[in-house]
Amino acid sequence: MYDVIIIGGGPAGLTAAIYTGRASLKTLVMESAVIGGNAALTDQIDNYPGFPFGINGSELIENFRKQAERFGAELMMEDVIGIENTPEGKKVITEGGDYYARALVIAMGARRRELGVAGEKDYLGRGVSYCATCDGMFYQGVPVAVVGGGDSAVKEALYLADIASRVYLIHRREGFRANQTSLDKMMVNDKIELKLNKVVNRIEGDTMMQRLCIKDVINGEEEKLEVEGVFVSIGFVAASDFIGEALETRDGYIVTDEEMRTSAEGIFAAGDIRAKNARQIATAVGDGALAGIAVTEYLKE
Repeated sequence: MYDVIIIGGGPAGLTAAIYTGRASLKTLVMESAVIGGNAALTDQIDNYPGFPFGINGSELIENFRKQAERFGAELMMEDVIGIENTPEGKKVITEGGDYYARALVIAMGARRRELGVAGEKDYLGRGVSYCATCDGMFYQGVPVAVVGGGDSAVKEALYLADIASRVYLIHRREGFRANQTSLDKMMVNDKIELKLNKVVNRIEGDTMMQRLCIKDVINGEEEKLEVEGVFVSIGFVAASDFIGEALETRDGYIVTDEEMRTSAEGIFAAGDIRAKNARQIATAVGDGALAGIAVTEYLKE
């Protein structure tokens, strides 16, 4: 029996673990994929306070992890498939077995949204990717495409421009939601070509992906784009499938109060999995701190 199980090992979860560990609570952090989540896969983080010249995402997360472990938090790689309230405590159901705690903090974050087009699943890992910093090096000297118009899409295009022979940025509108600094860099990069007012219709290839079929949203004209890879960056969806009906959600995101309390007693949520407006590393850290404090007060009571 743990005092606290934290589901998710990203910035929010690790921050919560720092606080519960310092409060001498027996803490277990469970992560199903990569410690640090999306933050760990970010090549350069320039907007996290304390690093005036930026910091590599994996380096920042490694510091988070070491700090959490310093205060006694235990980290475990497990895929959580369900949670339950039982007489014995909060039950966390995983592929490897069941774990119990007096309280839970859910900090699973969000995962990349899929295009939902023909060929996407067929060529996953064979040309289709959702992370340029993870897979970009496989595309040295060949043409690739990035789909999206936000911060992450523009940053991935800039990252890939140093690797690929050509980068096509496909966006369904003319305007971008990315920050101006990144946009300015992209506009002067001659290896990035914009494909605006266009959407991906399907992904084609043989054993590996070979081309994208894209359509102009204004005149309906189709175009075939010969690329060997496509990086999908069209936003995120909450990684909350395992919650079921256990908690109140809004569009898949967990509803909390200002102290990170969910609709179920003894269960808290923090980070990008929460229903909120801003999803940044800094806001995730703030959520994690509040959740760590709140769960400590809850267990004391």
